[in-house]
Amino acid sequence: MRRYSAFAIAREAARYHTGWERAWAAPEPKAEYDVVIVGAGGHGLATAFYLGKNYGITNVAIIEKGWLGGGNTGRNTTIIRSNYLQDPSAAIYEKARSLYETMSQDLNYNVMFSPRGVMMLAQTEHEIRGYQRTAHANALQGVTTEFISPERVKELVPIIELKGPRFPVLGALWQPRGGTARHDAVAWGYARACSDMGMHILQKCEVTSVQQEGGNVTGVTTTKGEIKCKKLAILVAGNSGHLAEMAGFRLPMESVALQAMVSEPIKPCMDVVVMANTVHGYMSQSDKGEMVIGGGTDGFNNYTQRGSFHHIEETVRALVETFPMVSRLKMLRQWGGIVDVTGDRSPIIGKTPLGNTFINGGWGTGGFKSIPGSGWAMAELVAKGEPGELSAAFGLDRFKEGRFIDESVAAGVAH
Repeated sequence: MRRYSAFAIAREAARYHTGWERAWAAPEPKAEYDVVIVGAGGHGLATAFYLGKNYGITNVAIIEKGWLGGGNTGRNTTIIRSNYLQDPSAAIYEKARSLYETMSQDLNYNVMFSPRGVMMLAQTEHEIRGYQRTAHANALQGVTTEFISPERVKELVPIIELKGPRFPVLGALWQPRGGTARHDAVAWGYARACSDMGMHILQKCEVTSVQQEGGNVTGVTTTKGEIKCKKLAILVAGNSGHLAEMAGFRLPMESVALQAMVSEPIKPCMDVVVMANTVHGYMSQSDKGEMVIGGGTDGFNNYTQRGSFHHIEETVRALVETFPMVSRLKMLRQWGGIVDVTGDRSPIIGKTPLGNTFINGGWGTGGFKSIPGSGWAMAELVAKGEPGELSAAFGLDRFKEGRFIDESVAAGVAH
């Protein structure tokens, strides 16, 4: 694989861009792999990349029923932060945030990481106490956050209205090194690096059954034939329950739609990410000038990837009071993704009842921001067969033992 560089761009310009290679190969599946990863989204591709980079395991197939990055990786609002309350959550999200900072260099692919800062508004007295508690917890965890005054909020976000009659802004939890990245570029960068290591990315290849013998996985049946494997990793977000059922076990999670939208492009007016949990809305401005807007998950289980009118009404109505300018914008497009949500709003990373089969899911609304940290932890689990420090607390057994990692406030709405 040729490295991307300013010199390469100049060279290809001189020969009318006829020398560019495919970013990743499109191979036919082999009969057997050491590891089969189901799901070629951000989490699956990151797991494959760190399997190769950290453990030298490259006989890997990443299977995707649709197209690469076409699930939640390409359907989110690109926010990256690590200001979670519980220690295990803060550790894995902070690992992810730190890996995002060097990802472009590590992958030789510009993922457009923008550490513009993430702000979570406190609009009730209860939220003030909650965010101050989180700021103290983050200080102990080594995560840089602070609780800031309304005046500082206005300084950072001039377009905000502090004195809304129902929901005035009383302060905010501020993480200056949070931000955004280009979601498609994250998937493409990982895919390019995995392909360069000799891994096979198999698109339009749906898993239809999981083969097992003597309590251990032996392979999968797909629309492109049977593929044997020594280890199986399931990273399919909202479809985790379906794959688990194929493998013969159940998961304590449910699938719901999470919707978002973008406005028409406008001139730069907001260079930070703002979240408002009380009114269920959050917003940032993309590099193209669009206002990227999202809210809470749908209130009922479903697998739709479409938008709906009730989401537009609920989310925009919530934001208009805090950002009056939203009322004058035209919506450009709207979409939905399928998120898998656990009871404690924390992910599952661990072994399953089927031997040599591992699950990574239940990220709910925190999927994109966790991609590199999730991949790092999952790669260690798959390579060693046992959870490492980052993933030890997130196993399936915590539901049987009552060791919940309650992040319902930190993860329930704000992404």
